[in-house]
Amino acid sequence: MFNNKANEKALALELYDSFKDADLSYIYHGQFSQTITDLIIMLAETSMDRIGESAKIKKRVFSIMVESLQNITRHQDNTGEYQGFFAIEQKDGYYFVTTVNLIYNENIEHLDGLLKKIQSLPSEELKQYYKTVLIENEISSKGGAGLGLIEIARKSNNKVSYHFHRINDECSYFYFHTCISPINEEDEVNDTELVRIDNIFLLHQLLKKQNVQIIFNGLFNQENLINLLNIIENQMAGMGHLKRVVFNLMVEMLQNIVKHGIKNEARIGNPGIFFINRQNKSHILNTGNYVYNNQIDNLKIKIEHVNSLNHQELNDFYNKCLFNFQVDNSKESGLGLIELRMKCNNQLKYAFQTIDDEKSFFTLQVQVD
Repeated sequence: MFNNKANEKALALELYDSFKDADLSYIYHGQFSQTITDLIIMLAETSMDRIGESAKIKKRVFSIMVESLQNITRHQDNTGEYQGFFAIEQKDGYYFVTTVNLIYNENIEHLDGLLKKIQSLPSEELKQYYKTVLIENEISSKGGAGLGLIEIARKSNNKVSYHFHRINDECSYFYFHTCISPINEEDEVNDTELVRIDNIFLLHQLLKKQNVQIIFNGLFNQENLINLLNIIENQMAGMGHLKRVVFNLMVEMLQNIVKHGIKNEARIGNPGIFFINRQNKSHILNTGNYVYNNQIDNLKIKIEHVNSLNHQELNDFYNKCLFNFQVDNSKESGLGLIELRMKCNNQLKYAFQTIDDEKSFFTLQVQVD
């Protein structure tokens, strides 16, 4: 599914295609804090409320999310060299929660044995095992003796899957994946398509290579927009002017999806994808969404015209668009595109990839140096 060779514009469609059947896909790749954790949970809550999820499922998902996020926070590399990874996806009523965090190689044998035991136990025996571990109070150097992992397996009511990927002689990445079944399905999920640890590994490698920090794929609306902005604001704390520029560009780009993307008739919001990645000292903001094919020529004219202007010409054109409603339609450009070009001080990159006779996938990319 992931080819590890995509450039940013192709990457947007590749990632979107990977998640397009999901009602919610959210990935965070970076340093975790309590504030970031709280905002991730709020983003998931908003999305679940939008799709009318039951209170019982929401409770199970939140509980597993909290345990998973705490596990990342406890074991993250505070130097920032090795970043944590959290992903949640909802598809066909199932929720998939995945974490990746650092682990010392000396602890792998013990953790592997614990997880094999968790996998082998039926539901009632797993509950009793949890109580035994809790009573014996075996404590590791960074928290309980896998109590969180046992609790995740109990509450998901499904077999967990995991993988260790060696980084060096000292550390490895620990991949942990679980599935929460719909409320009317209490049997364990055995479909191997639902346990996609190999695909998760490829996705994580791709995001590391492209230095992707955050991905949101789903229905864009005002609540999700606000939560995403808050997460980025916290992730970029202390970056001053750069944070303000990225923040303002995000507002314009996300509003563009909310206002102009092809709407989802069944849900409140427009389907699309947003992600940020870094190259050297630059932040690259990417959006992707569907547009009607009959809009493409006009969009190309607008973007190309904005790209052709120097700084002074941009200012003049912005004022002309703002105060003069008689702008020539052949060069008329939305204020949002002009502001993107002015704030990033770079040309806007874009692509249209045909989906069918009616629509195409529009990728917009902005670089902040």
